[in-house]
Amino acid sequence: MRHLKKPVTGFAIGAVLLFGVAPLALGDFRLDLLTKYLCFAIVAVGIGLAWGRGGMLTLGQGFFFGLGGYAMAMHLKLADAGPGQMPDFMLLYGQLDELPWWWRPFANPLFALSATVLLPMFTALLLGLLIFRRKVRGAYFAILSQALCAAFAILLIGQQGTTGGTNGLTNIQGFFGYDLNDPVNRRTVYFIVAAALLGVLALTWQLMRSRYGELLVAVRDGEERVRFLGYDPANVKLVAYVAAAGMAGLAGALFVPAVGIVSPAMIGVVPSIEFVIGVAVGGRASLLGPALGAIAVAWAKTALSERVPSAWTYFEGLLFILPIVFLPGGLASLAGMIRRRSRPSAVVETPAPAKVEVTT
Repeated sequence: MRHLKKPVTGFAIGAVLLFGVAPLALGDFRLDLLTKYLCFAIVAVGIGLAWGRGGMLTLGQGFFFGLGGYAMAMHLKLADAGPGQMPDFMLLYGQLDELPWWWRPFANPLFALSATVLLPMFTALLLGLLIFRRKVRGAYFAILSQALCAAFAILLIGQQGTTGGTNGLTNIQGFFGYDLNDPVNRRTVYFIVAAALLGVLALTWQLMRSRYGELLVAVRDGEERVRFLGYDPANVKLVAYVAAAGMAGLAGALFVPAVGIVSPAMIGVVPSIEFVIGVAVGGRASLLGPALGAIAVAWAKTALSERVPSAWTYFEGLLFILPIVFLPGGLASLAGMIRRRSRPSAVVETPAPAKVEVTT
């Protein structure tokens, strides 16, 4: 039971902070910002699983984040328009006479909710089968995932009549019958996002301490040895990749009611890199490190961009470089380093040589 005590205590503290302290201490505006940061933290937990435990540097999580976000936004736009009506931006651009066929299933709330998670996971499954079976890894995998994210953003921008183009899907007013302009309903969205983050952390913790989690670390440290033992490393990495995609899709779906908009600028290459920066700052190999790092980086971006908007990108680059150079384990490893340095070094006493008396 001792190995359960520490995680359970951490979850309890997190629940108290998220559900008790934050709603009382923060105003409506700051609480809305925290809601957005928690969505980023959900993505970061998935990256921590895939990168920190599996060694897969996923620079394209914005792609799966966008799939979940657009799936949710499409349903909410159809709900705002009313039965049988077209979203406002389609009427504004005047390029379509009727709703596109691939929009119609998203009018069903059950289909839309399922698609926010299952669509990114299914897409990741197909991509993972192609990538991992061909033993693509390292820098090649990172570049490929980033290129996928860039291609998706370009595709969305080019389809202005059906996706909103550069503007994306904006002016979302309702969330399953609740008015998002009401501060009470926005607080409800915050509680939903906070509960989702704790649920994702619990699921990831269970994966990390399971037999699969040990196997994932083994693949990261010695892929050929794992293959020699009879396991297929491609399947092991595929599970983590698909799980991380599902977490990113869930975060994207929750991001839409939290912010009221989703656009290509929020899911492109730059946001994907910012996700990774948060994971690196927090500590990619730990459970809470990626989530805390993502929240800290998002908060720093908001605070510093308000004061020094032209220099924020330089600070962002430093946030990525400094932890890798001076603190590879991220902020999560800082407490352990302090404990190790504060311990008194053990003095090893060398026994004196035995005296040998020679009698003549």
